[in-house]
Amino acid sequence: MKQIVATVTENARLYGNTYVTWFAAPELLRAAVPGQFLMLRVTVAEPDCRLPCDPLLPRPFSFHRLREGPDGTEWSLLYDVVGRGTQWLASRTPGDAVACWGPLGRGFSVRPTSQQLLLVAGGVGVAPLVWLAEAALADNKSVTLVLGGRSAEQIYPASQLPAEVEVIVTTEDGSLGRRGLATEDFLEHLEWCDQAFACGPNPMFQAMARVMHGNAPRRPVQVLMEEGMACGAGICYGCAVETKKGMRLVCKDGPRFDLRDIF
Repeated sequence: MKQIVATVTENARLYGNTYVTWFAAPELLRAAVPGQFLMLRVTVAEPDCRLPCDPLLPRPFSFHRLREGPDGTEWSLLYDVVGRGTQWLASRTPGDAVACWGPLGRGFSVRPTSQQLLLVAGGVGVAPLVWLAEAALADNKSVTLVLGGRSAEQIYPASQLPAEVEVIVTTEDGSLGRRGLATEDFLEHLEWCDQAFACGPNPMFQAMARVMHGNAPRRPVQVLMEEGMACGAGICYGCAVETKKGMRLVCKDGPRFDLRDIF
């Protein structure tokens, strides 16, 4: 996979401790679909120096959304600042260069016959679901998005979403929307949807699988797994997960999996 130098065009805190960074590197989007990811080196990369000069491992990030820029299509990353790497990324300014490569993995797969889509996001897991929602609306599909988090500070602003998206908010402390877990709204809306898609922490997926077992219609539910990885290309085997079909790699066999195959 060829390494590309992307240029930061915009960087801002969007809500809570969550940032969105926009990049100009249209070539990285060739054949990309919602749910795929890229590997990003947390080190400054000069255009004439393609080799990393920082010993930190690269980080995987899902594509968040797209927009048209002066030099072609731009793409963004949505992330929480939780450590050295994300803190470095949040400090980038327009014009900074960042080394990355992608698109990687298997993204979401929407059936042509599916018209009613249910999306479930746990915290910053909303990142890849926004692009999916926008793509589905462009294909004249109906989208309901369940946003879940511990508190209001973890909820993606509804103002950032297309007006056509039906947004349902659930927080564990009741500070915004309904008090409870996103899995409760997931089960309530699962019966009418054609397909469901989710991204978030593994405990959320486990809870979704539990509520589906025995008392929910058999609707296809695709989830994006989040695992630490160092290469993104199936070399290091650091992202191996056990499935009903045996061991699989999140970077190559995923990150999209069927919920019932994992949990």
